[in-house]
This record gives sequence, structure tokens and C-alpha cells, in this order.
Amino acid sequence: MIDMAEARPLARAPNSPVRKAPRPSRSIAPQVIDIGVQVTVVAVIAGIWEFGARFGALNPFLLPPLSVVLERLWEDVLAGTALVDVGLTLYRALVGFVIAAIIGIPAGILMARSAVVRWFLDPLVSIGFPMPKIAFLPIFVLWFDIYDTSKIIMVAFSCFFPIVSATYAGTASLDKWPIWSARSFGAKERELLWEVYLPMAMPQIITGLQVALPVGMITTIVTEMLMGGRGVGGAMIMAGRFADSVGVFSGIVQIIILGFLVVKAVELLRRRILAWHPETRR
Repeated sequence: MIDMAEARPLARAPNSPVRKAPRPSRSIAPQVIDIGVQVTVVAVIAGIWEFGARFGALNPFLLPPLSVVLERLWEDVLAGTALVDVGLTLYRALVGFVIAAIIGIPAGILMARSAVVRWFLDPLVSIGFPMPKIAFLPIFVLWFDIYDTSKIIMVAFSCFFPIVSATYAGTASLDKWPIWSARSFGAKERELLWEVYLPMAMPQIITGLQVALPVGMITTIVTEMLMGGRGVGGAMIMAGRFADSVGVFSGIVQIIILGFLVVKAVELLRRRILAWHPETRR
């Protein structure tokens, strides 16, 4: 038997200093090195592009100098055309993405919780996920119009499948013990949904959203190229018809900047939403 006197903590001497537990040091050196490597790679590629086109190593018509492309982009920004094109592309992509999220997240949760819904939707998702969604664009044009409606629906259709698949995978793989514990304390189905299912599956759901958003951006630009009109894709295809290589590469730079900002915004949103999750604390 353990002696209770021995189990008590030893009394601290009156003048002995209090030892505090060491705090883990958070070094920012790896982050700085990572950012430095990324900036270096981008700078090297930009330098090869600029000097290769300037000194004749690359055909300046097929690949105009980066400085000329940035100058055109700046002129388009001052004229307002670039802002209108980027705004229209971003509007179509985000609206279609939001529609897909509103439909896909509940559908994925229902697939994981209801055998009837899973029996109905699983074959459709299995067939539609690997299918090239852009093949449905002529159908959407016939059903709707040649303006924003068909483009937005095309984006929503493309984003739906990664969202519903990630939501279903995240909800179906949940640990059963927290669910059983909540039910044993009298939690209702609605309380289980909002306080157990969604928080536990949220990392996987957000991963599906992070996959779907770039898909939506790509789909938006491709539909604009195929259907014409205003937008980054439409401006690029119009510049290509007039052999304006500088305009084409200006659109590519716009896509790079827009995609980078959107991806970083989603990463920031993920950290905010999952502030309680261990992945954010790490």
C-alpha cells in the first residue's frame, strides 16, 4: 500500500526559487526559409522570361518580355478593362461555388446518414466525378442562355462533385464514440448535426471546398473562352484572335494573381474556422 505521506509533494523551501515550466519556442526561421525559397524560384523564372525574350533567346512574339506584359496589364488596370474582366470572372466563379457548397454539403451529410439517399446519389456521384464536366456546356447553353446563367450553372456543376465527395467521406469516417456519448446525454438529431457531425467533419469539408474553388476558377475561364464575352477568358481568346500575344500573356498573369489571392484567402479562412482544431494549433 502507498504511504499517503510519501505521496504528498515535498514542501518547497522558503527561499528556493519557483521553477517555471519551459515554454516551447516558436521559431519563425522555417517559415522565412520557405517564403524565401518560393520568392527565389519565382524571381528566377521571371528573370529567365524577361532576359530570354529581351536578348533573343526566346521569340518575343511567342513569348513577349515580362516587363512589356506587366506594362500592358497596368494600362488595362488604369483603363478599367482589367478590373471589369477580373470582377466578372470572380463573380461567376464565386456564385457557382457558393451554389455548389449550399447543395453539396447537405447532400454529402445525408449520404453518410441515410442509406436511401446514399443508394440514390452514390451512383450519380461515382459517374459524374471523373466525367469531364465541360461536355455539358452545350446542354446548359440550350437549357438556359448564353450569358451568365449558363456559366454559373456550369461552375456549380463542376464544383458540386468534389464538395459532396469530401463531405461524405468526412462525415462517414467520424468516430462513433462522441456520437454515442452525445446520444446518451439526450442530444437530439438537430443538436447532433450542428454540435457533433459538422464540427468533427469540418476539416474534411473545408478540404473539399479548397479543391472545388480552383476547379470553379478553371471552369469559369474555360467557359468564357468558349462562349466569349467579357471576362478574363473572353479577353484572352479575343487577344489571341488578333494575334496579340502581349494581351494573351497579360490574361495569364491576371489568372496567376487572382488564383494566388483566392487560394490564400481560403487558407486564411480555414485557419479562422478551425482555430480550435489541432492542425491550426500546430
